[in-house]
Amino acid sequence: MYGIVLIAVLVITGGAIAFIGDRVGSRVGKKKLSLFGLRPRHTSVIVTVITGILITMLTFAILAAVSENVRTALFGMEKLNRSMQETQERLVVTGKELKMAQERQQKAAADLEKATREVEKLQEKQAILEKRAEELTAESEKLERAKEELTAQNDRLLAGNAELQAANSALLASNEQITADNKELEERASELRQGILFMREGDISFRAGEVIASGVIHGNRPLAEVISDLGALVQLASRNTAQRLGVNDETSDVWVFQPEFEKAAQIIADGQDDMVVRIVAAGNLVRGEPIRTNIQLFKNSIVYRKDEFIIARPFQIDGSNPGEAEQVVMAFLKDVNAAASDRGILPDPIRGSVGVMEGSQFYDVVQALIPIKGPIILSAYARTDTDALGPLRLNLKLESEIVPGGSD
Repeated sequence: MYGIVLIAVLVITGGAIAFIGDRVGSRVGKKKLSLFGLRPRHTSVIVTVITGILITMLTFAILAAVSENVRTALFGMEKLNRSMQETQERLVVTGKELKMAQERQQKAAADLEKATREVEKLQEKQAILEKRAEELTAESEKLERAKEELTAQNDRLLAGNAELQAANSALLASNEQITADNKELEERASELRQGILFMREGDISFRAGEVIASGVIHGNRPLAEVISDLGALVQLASRNTAQRLGVNDETSDVWVFQPEFEKAAQIIADGQDDMVVRIVAAGNLVRGEPIRTNIQLFKNSIVYRKDEFIIARPFQIDGSNPGEAEQVVMAFLKDVNAAASDRGILPDPIRGSVGVMEGSQFYDVVQALIPIKGPIILSAYARTDTDALGPLRLNLKLESEIVPGGSD
């Protein structure tokens, strides 16, 4: 709107000046006025030119008066050009700075993303640590309760210790009596040793290493329970001894070295496995003397399952020897015995046997072999589940046989 008004002012002003100049020129021409001695016609031209000059000057003056841009274009163009050039240079610098700022912004964004991931990881670790702290707090509470229980137990132990000290005093008082009795026993032991030297050539009731009693005792239990089971096994050894000697249980004296007994009980109680316990004769013992024994421990486990295959052996029978069938079965049983011993069944220390076979089955196998002439295969199977204690009960089978009367 401002430009339209300005144009209108300029048009009106220019028209007015042109009109005035035309009127002045017309009058000069009519009156034939002369300027500077020129002809009227030339004077009229000069007036017209001056009028045009005035129009132009007036136009510029009005424009300059009303528009700062016109003043700048007329009088400050060089300054404006310099300002524009400086502005462009600053714009270039600003562009570079903007680019650098954008690069820094991108780097800052990457750093921010990395920092965000690290913060997330730290938050996860913090959650884990908080959970662990809760667990530790709960554990600390448990430990505190356990500490209180231990303190109470310690008080009870202190009270029990006082009682033990009182009992110890009583034991010390009786120790002198025991010392005197021990001296008397040493004298009697000397007499017994003399008697034993005389009796060594007499009737031997047990051979060294012979098993008097055996059994399986479960491990990983309170010591008191294990001691009770071990004591029951000693009682069984006493009954077996009485049965062997043909006397009453009360008169059969099975002697076990107390530290050995306590050590065996402790081993069984502390262990995780069931143990085969053997009470064996400590030496060749003659009838009438105390049965001194040792305790042997073996880990127990199921060696053979019911109907499990043990061993098979091929044999060649020619039928010429009447006792050959029995010899073949006996040889095979020796191989079975060796295989079962290698597998883990404890053999009898005296006879070295591990298996038990019914006489009727032995007879049946021998009778089945008698009419055979040629190659055969004997195999052995466990009749029942068998552990290391044994004995191994057998089933013998004739896996392959030749028709009686066949050729070699």
